[in-house]
Amino acid sequence: MNSRERMLTTLAHKEPDRVPFDLGGTVNTGIHRVAYSNLLTHLGLESSKVPVANLATQVAQVSEEVFRRLGVDVRGFWTKPPPNWVTEIKDTGDHWITVDEFGLKKAMPKRSGLYFDVCERPLEGTVTVKEIGEYPWPDFKDKRRLDGLRDKMQNMSHDDMDVAILMNTFYVGILEFGEYVRGYHDFFIDLAKNSPVAERLLDIATDMRIQYWEIVLDRVGDLVDVVAEGDDLGMQNGLIISPKTYRTLIKPRHKRIFSFIKKKAPHVNIHFHSCGAIYDLIPDLIEIGVQSLNPVQVSAAKMDTKALKREFGDVLTFWGGGVDTQRVLPYGTPKEVRQEVRQRIDDLAPGGGFVFSAVHAIQPDVPPENIIAMLEALQDYGRY
Repeated sequence: MNSRERMLTTLAHKEPDRVPFDLGGTVNTGIHRVAYSNLLTHLGLESSKVPVANLATQVAQVSEEVFRRLGVDVRGFWTKPPPNWVTEIKDTGDHWITVDEFGLKKAMPKRSGLYFDVCERPLEGTVTVKEIGEYPWPDFKDKRRLDGLRDKMQNMSHDDMDVAILMNTFYVGILEFGEYVRGYHDFFIDLAKNSPVAERLLDIATDMRIQYWEIVLDRVGDLVDVVAEGDDLGMQNGLIISPKTYRTLIKPRHKRIFSFIKKKAPHVNIHFHSCGAIYDLIPDLIEIGVQSLNPVQVSAAKMDTKALKREFGDVLTFWGGGVDTQRVLPYGTPKEVRQEVRQRIDDLAPGGGFVFSAVHAIQPDVPPENIIAMLEALQDYGRY
């Protein structure tokens, strides 16, 4: 099987020749630039210059050489900012500072900094529905964002290296969008009060999503196998918001987005990212069209891989859950990593419906020896 055949087989809940592998198809299945540089050094490859695929998270842009060497079965694609937007990074002495398209100011310490974290939000405090509507939101109907995208995708389809194509969404999910531009305190109060401000922000975020997917799927929908959406709904031990709040305010808008995607491109698989303990909402996500779930945070409450596979494995592909990234991958021994990988493959792989990746992006403190142990265990135990 080539990579695309392998991916499509597992997404159809059938067993391919081996478990497919994703590294870097999305920001959440990627690898931090520090861990990537260390891995390159370990592999005897050039490691001095590592481009980033995502500025905020500092996830690395994995090279095609490394993709092929590691046997990665999927390639992820993103649109780019329009020509009238230039991302500037300013030196303030102790920090690097940048402002994104949405007006969020982010900072990364110059000394040992690992991420750009939000430090100022454009709509904190008291705002009106009118002010939200008049805010200069980015234009996601601008087709210049797609320049060169189709050619890049077509270059990935050739010979035995034909790979699955995953198209990423922009920015963060619609719940996270409110948290970002308003701040957690203000936006959660908005949600609790079911205020018009919350509803307006959620509608703007939903409308932008649909505008985005309309131009993307019109341009490259025939080449795309998987569409990646997401919204962080969980924490370590429970949900960020109540099931009632999700079902009242968020779920109908998620459904609108997913239904639009499926209408435009019925063949695509809808991949949904949400960290944390989201067990209680999995039936809701399946109901509104989610087909693949990432990252399967195995260390969170009620996210037991064996139970998840038993309850939802007939309709849901588990995209992740391959190895715990909170404890085992960064702090375990290579032997413990191998044992963990074997357990997760045993739990999630039978019958297909499993794409191997670590639980969320591989972080900077993960030693390359443990990454190699993960990859070797996947090769040893991931064959059907």
